[in-house]
Amino acid sequence: MASSLAARRLLSRAAAARRLALPSASAPAPAVAPRRFSADAGPPPPTQTLPPPPLEPAAEPPRSEGAGASSSSSSSTTAGAGGAHRSSPGAAAGTRRQGGTGYQEEQEKVLRASLLHVPRMGWSESAMVAGARDVGISPAIVGAFPRKEAALVEFFMDDCLQQLMDRIDAGEGEQLKNLILSERLAKLVRMRLEMQAPYISKWPQALSIQSQPANVSTSLKQRAVLVDEIWHAAGDAGSDIDWYVKRTVLGGIYSTSEVYMLTDNSPEFRDTWTFVNRRIKDALDLQKTFQEAAYLAEAVGAGMGGTVQGVLNRVFQNRGS
Repeated sequence: MASSLAARRLLSRAAAARRLALPSASAPAPAVAPRRFSADAGPPPPTQTLPPPPLEPAAEPPRSEGAGASSSSSSSTTAGAGGAHRSSPGAAAGTRRQGGTGYQEEQEKVLRASLLHVPRMGWSESAMVAGARDVGISPAIVGAFPRKEAALVEFFMDDCLQQLMDRIDAGEGEQLKNLILSERLAKLVRMRLEMQAPYISKWPQALSIQSQPANVSTSLKQRAVLVDEIWHAAGDAGSDIDWYVKRTVLGGIYSTSEVYMLTDNSPEFRDTWTFVNRRIKDALDLQKTFQEAAYLAEAVGAGMGGTVQGVLNRVFQNRGS
């Protein structure tokens, strides 16, 4: 009995030891494994495992970027094309502002078409608006002229001078060589004044516009150029004091003939042409007008020490002689 009891105790102890050993062996494993899993595989794997999935999208973005690049390049090309399309008018406008050829051509068309309405509407903004409509340009362009009516008159003056020079170069200049100097000058003055005949009823308005303070400087320059071209076409090549005297005298004759023409009711302005012939012939034949103007210019500009009163005395002495 005692031996059997001792054997049972030994067996029970061995079984208890085996039971204690089994949990202790399995316990470290589950304890370490969760720690290793929770410490090593917990936070890092999400950060390490997440990049691979984005790598596939990242691989796709190159494709989408490639496609997007092509699309963006296409969009950029379209934007570039659009930009080029938008810049082309800007470039055209830029060249217009620099050269101004296109805009000046439009202005010239408007002014030239406006002259057809001057006999009815006068030298006015209304004539310019009507001219713009005739050539298919917006009437808003009239607002671009800083001195509207004056611009129309000045264009007419420049255009008439160009027509006169063209006629001289076309062959009428050769015909002038067969005439004496007074006849050449009279013919040239008549050729220029005849261009104003269609606008004679409205020419007082043009003279009024030219005499305004803002326009008188340009008007004097245009008349000075006109007189110089007439003398040049007549064969004058002088460069002395007579150069200024001749142009001053002829400018006075032209202006008085222009005013005389306004009151001339004779057929085809015959009285005006007679007036021009006489004034030019008298100026060239007597030569006193040239001498008087030369003495006056000598007193004012040369400064030789003589007084204006002394020069006037010389003038009156010559008149008395």
